[in-house]
Amino acid sequence: MALILRKYLVLMATGGLLYVALELVWRGRSHWTMFLLGGTCFICLGLINEILPWSMALWKQILIGMATITVLEFLTGCIVNLWLGWNIWDYSGLSGNILGQICPQYCLLWLPVSLAGIVLDDWLRYWWWGEERPRYKLF
Repeated sequence: MALILRKYLVLMATGGLLYVALELVWRGRSHWTMFLLGGTCFICLGLINEILPWSMALWKQILIGMATITVLEFLTGCIVNLWLGWNIWDYSGLSGNILGQICPQYCLLWLPVSLAGIVLDDWLRYWWWGEERPRYKLF
């Protein structure tokens, strides 16, 4: 149990740090809550082919990842921006936004982010914990 907890804390920290780094490069700023969100997203991306079979086409995994990140972004935005009023981000100026928390433009950004997260998680699990060697079916 302690090994599993440690593994997921390491994965959470890895995803959180990468997410904050991505935000710093993209927006020039971030927030501590984005560390938590990024870590949670990374864990969820990693669970895709822990739960679903490796034989699932990679493009389907990427779509699941994009949808998962979008839902987590929306829920986080509703909490930190709308409920708590911290105003960490606001997409209300972008077309197609929902409550200013998500928008189609950023949903598309989550496609390559999902691909990177899925593949990175798989290889980290293989290298650091000796889990199954990643293999992908493209279609």
